Amino acid sequence: MRLINTALLFLLLILSCKALGLKPQLLGRHTAQTNSQHTSVSYKTFYFDQQIDHFGFLENGTFKQRYLLNDQHWHKEGGPILFYTGNEGDITWFCNNTGFMWDVAEDLGALLVFAEHRYYGESMPFGEESYSNAKYLNYLTSEQALADFAVLIKALKKTLPGAQKSSVIAIGGSYGGMLAAWLRMKYPSAVRMLFCVSSYGFSWTHLISFSFIGEGLQWLSQEFGLCNPLKTPDEVYGFKAWLQETWVNLAMVDYPYEANFLQPLPAWPVKVVCKNLHFNTGVSDKQLLNGISQAVRVYYNYTGDAVCLNTSQTATGNLGFLGWFYQSCTEMVMPICTDGVADMFEPQPWNFQAFSDECYNQFRVRPREDWAEIVYGGRNISAHSNIIFSNGNLDPWMSGGVTRSLSESLVAIMIDGGAHHLDLRYNSEFDPESVIKTRALEVRYFKQWIKQAATTQ
Repeated sequence: MRLINTALLFLLLILSCKALGLKPQLLGRHTAQTNSQHTSVSYKTFYFDQQIDHFGFLENGTFKQRYLLNDQHWHKEGGPILFYTGNEGDITWFCNNTGFMWDVAEDLGALLVFAEHRYYGESMPFGEESYSNAKYLNYLTSEQALADFAVLIKALKKTLPGAQKSSVIAIGGSYGGMLAAWLRMKYPSAVRMLFCVSSYGFSWTHLISFSFIGEGLQWLSQEFGLCNPLKTPDEVYGFKAWLQETWVNLAMVDYPYEANFLQPLPAWPVKVVCKNLHFNTGVSDKQLLNGISQAVRVYYNYTGDAVCLNTSQTATGNLGFLGWFYQSCTEMVMPICTDGVADMFEPQPWNFQAFSDECYNQFRVRPREDWAEIVYGGRNISAHSNIIFSNGNLDPWMSGGVTRSLSESLVAIMIDGGAHHLDLRYNSEFDPESVIKTRALEVRYFKQWIKQAATTQ
């Protein structure tokens, strides 16, 4: 099994077929969707009966795990399987935004499989009750998700004619990339793996000062076109958090062409945003905030269709925010802090106790601060093999990634001018040379690992 971990390895962020031949448990339907920049992608949708609890013996129920399959270019007798380890969201969304797999399928003669992560999209272990209480949410862990993927891979290799000798290359971006890496580490017999700033500053105190003057809250609400006007100074703190997350998300999707991964955005959106900002010190508070409001509209209203801006929205409805918050409140603790010196934000030290209390109030659970490092080894991964870690130097999460090769088969690639898992997106005429070379290098490793696997069978 090979894995490509694109964009970053979150686990290390401790710093800041045809379906016809399958058994009845694999139920399917055909779907075709159109990518905004490319021709339609066609896949069949299946549901696999997964154990709710792979590691205990009390809960023996099952649920339908959704996965998508395309065998258009698959060389059935031994052709590789590219297996996408689903992220924290609807798998069809990731399927349509992972063009790299579609672009290389023909060259590799590969079967494409996109597996949905439990508790996201349609893969709900307890149906509509899955998020109703901590008892049901207890089975939302990366360990359970990895076991899902390993069991599904075994079933596919057993039931798909010709797949028994197929090498499996696990591919993922962001959290999905973490899972791809961990899948290779925890279940090495199942897969190979591909795991896959300049900033501007402004005084956050301007927002606070405006909140305490006569018509300040009303002015801010009107200037930013908020759907829910600010009513008290305390609400300004939530508004600031919304702005901060907006800048982070914007940097993640700073692609060299128009894209709609998180939001519909222009090419190089950070440059477009910066045109609205005033960097000189001679502007008034209102001029400064006006520039910020125009910059925010680039992210949330590039199409011009939004009547107002909703501060409860930061990325896209295809991501499962509640599920990811629960995971970060249990095993996926990611300490993040700002100091206002090395970054563009107000100083905000990491407060584990405050975070733990927030988690308990929301879910009645408390996080295990070092659990991911204990289970998966943190940065001590040199004993593993056949993993590519790719990072874009424009990606704000790069600091948590593996940026230095650890061996001949634990390979780190830095993509100059690359945003969040740019290498997993479709080929584009606007791609920088760096990502073109990265994709070619990744495919070269694929072929090398597939060949090695074939000679050891």
